[in-house]
Amino acid sequence: MSKKVIYSPTAPEPIGPYSQAIQAGNMLFISGQIAIQKSTGKLITDSIEEETHLVLQNIHDVLKAAEMDFSHVVKCTIFLKDFNDFVKVNEIYGKRFPSSPPARETVEVSRLPKDVNIEISCIAVK
Repeated sequence: MSKKVIYSPTAPEPIGPYSQAIQAGNMLFISGQIAIQKSTGKLITDSIEEETHLVLQNIHDVLKAAEMDFSHVVKCTIFLKDFNDFVKVNEIYGKRFPSSPPARETVEVSRLPKDVNIEISCIAVK
């Protein structure tokens, strides 16, 4: 099986020793994305809605680099700092998956990288 690093020049640089995504055969494993603007390097944490939109845009950019889109996503994990944000996040997330949404779990965690409010990782299949 082949293993290939996937890099999107429009998604944020990894903040540690990991890749944005790894493609193994026809499967793509996307590292947890947070709301960092690639153009400025700035964290966007003013509202959970804005933060969620940017996280999903960063995922979109990584999917695109692998010649995929949200229809290829089969599994997501959402990490939330505050589960009270679940309804707002779910509404925005659902717009990216209007039909046949992937399997998913959403968990509340005590802390996320750079003290963001949300992080999402995905698995996609081509």
